[in-house]
Amino acid sequence: MEISWLGHATFKIVSDSGKIIYLDAYQIPADVKDKADITVSSHGHFDHFDKKSLKNLTKEGTMHLGPSSIKSMVKNLEKLNGKGIDFGEVFEHEGIKIELIPGYTSQKPTHPKSAGGAGTIVEIEGKKIYHAGDSDRIPEMKELASRNITVALLPCGGQYTMDMDMATDCVLDIKPEIVVPMHNWDEDLNKFKELMEKKDPNIKVEILENKTLKI
Repeated sequence: MEISWLGHATFKIVSDSGKIIYLDAYQIPADVKDKADITVSSHGHFDHFDKKSLKNLTKEGTMHLGPSSIKSMVKNLEKLNGKGIDFGEVFEHEGIKIELIPGYTSQKPTHPKSAGGAGTIVEIEGKKIYHAGDSDRIPEMKELASRNITVALLPCGGQYTMDMDMATDCVLDIKPEIVVPMHNWDEDLNKFKELMEKKDPNIKVEILENKTLKI
């Protein structure tokens, strides 16, 4: 399986069987070659739910998913197959499991819990990938420690979500095998790696600028 960071909060997951999943698709060009089997948008902000990008990723049978809070936005994608998912519900499709959990900022007003934003857990081929969406350190993350998360994708830029210090504390809560920092607003991601090495050098940090993570 391969995980690629396409910038901002956008990731592409390609399974060994060739299934393609995009998380928080944003600024995807019209000529994109790798169309999606599934997309998941964590919330309705334009840089996480980019209608144009979702259309560019669509092929026959593509499923577009998001939390129930943006159900109308997902379902109203013109001629596209959209579905809202409740927290705790597990969506299954051709060997892929998608589960949404709350994702919000408890210490900033930018993403209140009442808005219904989500974090995404993708389970495929025995691996679990967690994308936190726009979030900071929230109690729900501690519950992930028992979920055996393979890769955690965490925002760390500090402008609208948590900063690097808080994000590395989240890693200690989640206890993934690997953490990938993202949504960094030009902050040097090597700072994240240095912080993580001080807090827990046993958790691997992967910076996916110009590289692909294979798991």
